[in-house]
Amino acid sequence: MSKRRGMGIRGKWLGSLTLSLIVGFVVSWLTPSFFGTPYGVVLQFLPLATFFAAFFFTYFLLTRPFIRYLEKLGQELNVLAGGNLSHRVPVLRQDELSEVAVNINAMAERLETQIEKERREEKAKMDLITGLSHDLRTPLTSIVGYLGLLKSRSDLDEAERERIVDNAENKARQLKTLIDDLFEYTRLTTGETDLRPLAFDIRALAAQMATEFEPLAAERGVAVRLRLTDCDSAPVFAEPDRIRRALDNLLMNALKFSDKPGEIAIAVAVDAEGAEVAVTNRGTPITAEQEKLLFDRFYKADASRSGDGIQPGAGLGLTIARQIAELHGGTVRLDHEAGSFTFALWLPLDRRSPNYFPS
Repeated sequence: MSKRRGMGIRGKWLGSLTLSLIVGFVVSWLTPSFFGTPYGVVLQFLPLATFFAAFFFTYFLLTRPFIRYLEKLGQELNVLAGGNLSHRVPVLRQDELSEVAVNINAMAERLETQIEKERREEKAKMDLITGLSHDLRTPLTSIVGYLGLLKSRSDLDEAERERIVDNAENKARQLKTLIDDLFEYTRLTTGETDLRPLAFDIRALAAQMATEFEPLAAERGVAVRLRLTDCDSAPVFAEPDRIRRALDNLLMNALKFSDKPGEIAIAVAVDAEGAEVAVTNRGTPITAEQEKLLFDRFYKADASRSGDGIQPGAGLGLTIARQIAELHGGTVRLDHEAGSFTFALWLPLDRRSPNYFPS
């Protein structure tokens, strides 16, 4: 809402009416000096006629800008109604009509934003279908091919047959992972998630996951280092399985894009408000634009940056991690500088816990 700095419409209309009356009286008063006295029968109504003529003429001139601006507002509304929502109504006055123009522009801007949002959502749906079709088709095609090979080749030896079965199983697991990611993403996005939070120590969870993750990382030439703060525990109130999934997504992302040989550092820090689990690795630097896209659904880094032997995902891992954190009142952030990547999951501390320590 704009702030009026000039006279309001009521004041301007009253001023126009008053000035028109004054002009009418002055003209009717001066009329006898032009025609002389006494009047004839015909001219005796001349002062009254000149009064009304002067009044209406003056009133028309004084109110014409107001009427023309009303007509212009109507024309501008027709332009907006025609679909040109980027058009804006010029604000040429300092009264209530200026507020009308400002509100019309605000309405057009909101409509334009809403339509643009709907277009983005529609595009996102199409991208979703395209991405799913591609990501699900790739392992499924491989599985069909392996099964067809087993069916058509009766001369395969035991080692070759076992190799094909192992490859088919790996592709089936990849397909299951993709479907699980999609299912979890859909539930988180549509708000159909039924949280079952529990009180647990996220330090202990991080330490357990580091131990479980270490053999997988070692196979790919990456060491895992765990660093904990001096506090006894980091009590949080969340759903352990989902927090585990979020941390697993961060760890797998670090392993995929870590230098080989390299190191993944897992650090748990606690303050008076929350606990943070940070996963740090070194890899190929990315641009600022790529940083903004990393948490977008279905965004995938260049395949040349991906770790060898790790099954590609649907590009939902980081998105799911962030959604899980936000579902619990937390955050996931990225710090990147010259090829050093730190993805940090922060959750608020459980204030009901006896181990919660306020500042």
